[in-house]
Amino acid sequence: MPVILIEELAAALGPGCTLAALDLGDKTIGVAVSDRGLSFAHPRNVITRKKFTRDAEALLALFQAENVGAVVMGLPVNMDGSEGPRAQASRAFVRNMARLTDMPFLFWDERLSTVAAERVLIEMDVSRRKRGERIDSAAAAFILQGVLDRLQALGVAASPE
Repeated sequence: MPVILIEELAAALGPGCTLAALDLGDKTIGVAVSDRGLSFAHPRNVITRKKFTRDAEALLALFQAENVGAVVMGLPVNMDGSEGPRAQASRAFVRNMARLTDMPFLFWDERLSTVAAERVLIEMDVSRRKRGERIDSAAAAFILQGVLDRLQALGVAASPE
C-alpha cells in the first residue's frame, strides 16, 4: 500500500484496528500503539536495531499481535522545513517496509517530539538512565498522540470492537 495522507487514514483502517507510530533512530526504533478507539497512544518497548530484515520481522510481528492497521512514521524535518539525511533515511525505511507488507504508512512531522517526550519523562521524575531507555518510545507515543488528536479534530472517531 502506498504512503497515504491523514485524510485517507480512516478509510484505510479496518474495524477494530489500531494505529502504530515509529520513531526511527540510528540504534533503536521507538514504537507506540493506539487503543482500538484511536484515542490514546501507548509506548511499547524499543526495538534495538540490528539488520533491516530482523528489525522488519520484529515490527511485523508486533503489528500483527497489536492488530495494527496502519503505521505512522515520524519524519525528522529540519526546523526550516527542509528534509535532511535523517528524513531521507525514514523515507527509505518505509520504502523497504512497503515491500514486506500492504499496510499503509503515513509520514508525520516529528519536530521537537523527542524534546517534548524528554520533558514529560523529566516531569515524571524518571532517572537519566531510564530516560535513555524510554525516550524513543516516548517520542513515538508523542508522534502518535499528535496523529490521534488530528484525527479527532477531523471528526474521525472509531468505535472499539
